[in-house]
Amino acid sequence: MFNLNENNRIVMSQHPTDMRMGVNCLSGQVRMVGLDPSDGSVYIFVGKSRKVMKILHWEYGGYVVYYKRLEEGRFHPRIFLRQGIGFRSMKWSELVLLMEGISPGAARRHRYEKN
Repeated sequence: MFNLNENNRIVMSQHPTDMRMGVNCLSGQVRMVGLDPSDGSVYIFVGKSRKVMKILHWEYGGYVVYYKRLEEGRFHPRIFLRQGIGFRSMKWSELVLLMEGISPGAARRHRYEKN
């Protein structure tokens, strides 16, 4: 069951990740930068091709890995803000847009026009 919501702290890797990695290697990537993968935060990893995303989350009793593979297109090219090691914080709304394949920085249409 998808047990993530806006109350979770969400952080995203700033560099492409080898998508062959499993739970142990992904949690090792988190530990390598001084964070604790079992603190309840949501850790997002995207592959170099920008077609695959893995989400690592600690829930009561163990780790959960969510996997998303786009059938068409790729995640936004600026998904990696800068090359290097580390994570950046994200908002829940940005994660939802990203999962839907929509760039969080895209111009939005307003439902109503202001007069």
